[in-house]
Amino acid sequence: MRVLELFSGLGGWRWALRGRGRVVAAYDVSEAANATYALNHGDLPKARELAAVALSELAMPGADTWLMSPPCQPFCRMGNHQGLEDPRSRAFRHLMDLFRQAPPERLVLENVAGFLGSDAHGLLSECLRFHGMHQMDLQACPSHFGLPNLRPRVFIVASRKPLKALPPLDLPQRPLAGFLDAVEDEGLYLRSEAHTRHHQGLDLVEPGDHRSACFIGGYGRRFVGSGSFLKTARGIRRFSPSEVARLLGLPEAFRFPDTLSLEVRYRLLGNGLSIPVAAWALDHL
Repeated sequence: MRVLELFSGLGGWRWALRGRGRVVAAYDVSEAANATYALNHGDLPKARELAAVALSELAMPGADTWLMSPPCQPFCRMGNHQGLEDPRSRAFRHLMDLFRQAPPERLVLENVAGFLGSDAHGLLSECLRFHGMHQMDLQACPSHFGLPNLRPRVFIVASRKPLKALPPLDLPQRPLAGFLDAVEDEGLYLRSEAHTRHHQGLDLVEPGDHRSACFIGGYGRRFVGSGSFLKTARGIRRFSPSEVARLLGLPEAFRFPDTLSLEVRYRLLGNGLSIPVAAWALDHL
């Protein structure tokens, strides 16, 4: 496959490809995401606003596959549920216009569960039907792939050729202890006043547990509903960015540019892909 990686972020789709093809161009407007992508993959994504990109530009690399993870805020549980009316859906709407004019051979989209049944889901399905493409709507969570993390997502898989129906996986979850840093960052422990104020709402887990809550982009700023906190003999702390990266299935060699703040690292990870689940979605092509 010759892939356009749209809303490329950390480059999760590139890792999920696993030899099925290569990324011929990646697009993201985030300077921090693009710097991280370049550090890990060696290529710098195009810092272009997809809401205004021309069809001729997308067609130039000769891609036959679009892999995308458009912004989830218009569809997520804690979002505004405005769907296509949300300004953050402008790029997706524009891409669907381009898709109608010149569709690729294959497309895979990842988003939160709220995408299913939304107006954006309806628009995508309409575009796929217009071009006679096969479509499968998949739902999966890394907790069924051996990862102790709850991150339910949907994948819309489409191709001009028939798709392969695969059985769902249900691997036993490993304990969190295997995903923790060998040396803790003491700065991640909560101060007593923060612990006292938010204790009732914190999702607390221990190293021996086999689950953790979904980590969102606001994990570095928010306490309640943003992800799990680790309870140890010493106290309660946030998971480190490297620990969250392992729970997403990112390779051990993954790293951030040294200049990125802790808050930015959490935000990028919160927008990231679960690599094993995305790879499973690609297996259906």
